[in-house]
Amino acid sequence: MLPSQEISINESNCFLTTPIPTSIFITLPVKDVKKSTAFYEALGFKSKPEFSSDNSGCIAVSDTISVMLASHEQFQQISPRPIADPTKGCQVLLSLSLDSREAVDTMVAKAIANGGSKAHEPEDYGFMYQHAFYDPDGHGWGLSWFNPQAAK
Repeated sequence: MLPSQEISINESNCFLTTPIPTSIFITLPVKDVKKSTAFYEALGFKSKPEFSSDNSGCIAVSDTISVMLASHEQFQQISPRPIADPTKGCQVLLSLSLDSREAVDTMVAKAIANGGSKAHEPEDYGFMYQHAFYDPDGHGWGLSWFNPQAAK
């Protein structure tokens, strides 16, 4: 049971009255599952070994966001389409909002220190700060911090 759920009991039933939040699972094809898992752990995310195997890894980004790292062989069992090379084209933009400007810069620095690369220079729009990186397989991640003072 999640902390946001309540249990209601009547004479014959026990049921949840608060719905379970919607979750998202992003599956990325990777060349080396162990290397990719170590990369995302180095960024501060948690590996979920109970949902991992030799051919796939599960990374918890938050309570409702997980990244599934699938070997190319495993990914081809999931999707019949050819695997796109993320270093040559873009099919999806992955973005996360973080708690502070410093958290954005720290995560980009960790990504670079652990085999990723900087996607572009930081961008400061006053109300929003952005920076981005590519993971070792070339998947791009945009990071944002929204300045609450700018909304006032």
